[in-house]
Amino acid sequence: MSTTSGVCILKPEFVQLDVHRELNLDHVSDKDKRKLESEGIADNLEPHVKKQKLSKKEKKALRGQNKSRGPTFRRDFSKELCICLINIEPDEEIPKCTRNKCSFLHDVDEYLKSKPKDLGENCYNFDISGKCSRGLACRFGGSHISPDGKNIVDQEKFKQYAVNAPYTTNQLQFEVQTALRKRTYNFDLSESLIKYNDCIRKKEEVSKDVKLVGSVTDEDIIKLKAKEKKKIDFTNKLFLSPLTTVGNLPFRRICKEYGADITCGEMAMCTTLLQGASHEWALVKRHKSEDIFGVQLCANNPHFLTKCGEMLQKEADIDFIDLNVGCPIELVYTNGGGCGMMRRTRVFESCIKNLTDILSIPLTVKMRMGVYSNDNIAHKLAPMVRDCGASLLTIHGRSREQRYTKSSNWDYIRTVAVAASPLPVIGNGDILSFEDYQKAREVAPEISGVMIGRGALIKPWIFTEIKEGKLLDISSSERFDILKKYTNYGLEHWGSDNIGIENTRRFLLEWLSFLYRYIPVGILEKPPQKINERPPSYKGRDELETLMASPAASDWIKISEMLLGPVPENFHFLPKHKANSYN
Repeated sequence: MSTTSGVCILKPEFVQLDVHRELNLDHVSDKDKRKLESEGIADNLEPHVKKQKLSKKEKKALRGQNKSRGPTFRRDFSKELCICLINIEPDEEIPKCTRNKCSFLHDVDEYLKSKPKDLGENCYNFDISGKCSRGLACRFGGSHISPDGKNIVDQEKFKQYAVNAPYTTNQLQFEVQTALRKRTYNFDLSESLIKYNDCIRKKEEVSKDVKLVGSVTDEDIIKLKAKEKKKIDFTNKLFLSPLTTVGNLPFRRICKEYGADITCGEMAMCTTLLQGASHEWALVKRHKSEDIFGVQLCANNPHFLTKCGEMLQKEADIDFIDLNVGCPIELVYTNGGGCGMMRRTRVFESCIKNLTDILSIPLTVKMRMGVYSNDNIAHKLAPMVRDCGASLLTIHGRSREQRYTKSSNWDYIRTVAVAASPLPVIGNGDILSFEDYQKAREVAPEISGVMIGRGALIKPWIFTEIKEGKLLDISSSERFDILKKYTNYGLEHWGSDNIGIENTRRFLLEWLSFLYRYIPVGILEKPPQKINERPPSYKGRDELETLMASPAASDWIKISEMLLGPVPENFHFLPKHKANSYN
């Protein structure tokens, strides 16, 4: 086979020629269905699959991303048991519901009769802890639900489990949530510090212009600015990148088991954290296996960031806070956050100064080369990041305009590392093998380590490969075992009831949109695989490997059903990339 730019070369016996992809309307948004109708491409939308070879016009009509994706699963409250009845143990009396207008079921016998068949014989949560918190609602509840509708607890195992608990920390406490929502949480120190630093910057006298609040004094602020910070050695560490949507706690656990040294939660919006929103605080949760763990924050001004830094340091167990100055998403950028901060130098500087002053843990900063592809500015900003007190700078070797269309520029990453010295710099971009890692360290010897994002999503064992200095040819059964482990971790994290299962399925499908891009080493003509090279259609060494190589969302759902049972009737998964609407 001839070498083509951007195409991964496979062994000829595995390549499938003349493969026709079919449009699967189950994974097309309503908006795009109307677009297909208006352009006369889809004559009949009734069949689930429109069987024909794709035309250029059809491909163009469904190009890009599905930006507004709804939930994959909607609850039917009338078929679910009230939470007050789910967790009744054998010796307990059945309580009465205290809600005024409760739309859930309150008849245990009726619920158990109408409840769908269990998805498996053993409940993972019950097996590891002796108690399933989802009780009667558990879809694997046969092993811990008594005939009279009580939730059985293995007391001895639960006591042993409780000794090491909590396995997951950083739960949002009710008192904290209430204070945030009522705006009674004490942010006096943050507010005073911001005013203090603003006055210093404007060269005004602090005593005349700063109105101190409560018991906070100048001495408090001076002590705060001079305090000793916790130290983290970032040298030669493998850093798992903060990954929106897919970088959840179960996925990070998988990466830790394969050798990731440092993990970081998904990007969290400061405004939403400060409102006490449970879904945003879920991004702060930490598993006990994450020995060096940080939280990534995104905001467009120092007020939100400083308050968030103070609050998280008090209320959560974290080792560092990462400031996102690299998010390319339009909404974040236009509001002045993410990459937008790189164009607002004074605000950027104020954010770092105030955060480093308020924190006793390290502040790290992650940014791209610049906003525009022809104007790299990170090397100009790096000395300011260093001088303002940050403990680490991470550089993604692309600009905002480039997104992921160009290869990561490791020569420029080296330029930034030199400009930032002696501040440690981590390089990020296009690491998918030990060879890529080795080349990056050779091109940019000044960097302290590497951060891996997409490479970990495509093959989470990349951390093991780098530490052992070799390629691993992981079989389809081994990869399936990784997915089994992930679903178990998902059921532990999100729960084993209907909602927990469908949350686990949703995030599994999001991860499968990256996992299918892995090409087994034994199929490659010239390993290793490069991250920006796509293979032609190919068959695997067995049926499961072929299924795992499918770029179609419908095949990802088949894999999820092998692990989590059939999808419910009202299930609808819209893939992020429209190209995955094809079989």
